Amino acid sequence: MAVFALLAGLIVLIHLAFVVFAAAGALLALRWPWMPWVHVPAAVWAAYIEFSGGICPLTPLENDLRARAGLDYYGGDFVARHLFPVLYPDGLTREAQIVIGAVVLAVNLAVYAWLWRRHRVAAA
Repeated sequence: MAVFALLAGLIVLIHLAFVVFAAAGALLALRWPWMPWVHVPAAVWAAYIEFSGGICPLTPLENDLRARAGLDYYGGDFVARHLFPVLYPDGLTREAQIVIGAVVLAVNLAVYAWLWRRHRVAAA
């Protein structure tokens, strides 16, 4: 059972890393020009989940591992469970999900637009 609890904790860390990567991964493209090939699909997926009100597949996986470890199952999604208590203590609302998705898109689009412009100026 301890193995399942450890795996559930690992999934939480992977999920958190993915959320941070999706939200700000465009900044990595400042250093590594190939990064958009990895980051853009991740950011699109994250925005889709937020805008659609869906649940990332990592959340049910974590819940399954928690159940196998004899730990409490939690409702909601990863963001609602682990990030919103810190960012938004009142909980997850549909409007907040849309704002999060819009911020993720805006930050990443701004960085990619700047990189694209910089590349075009350097090529000219």
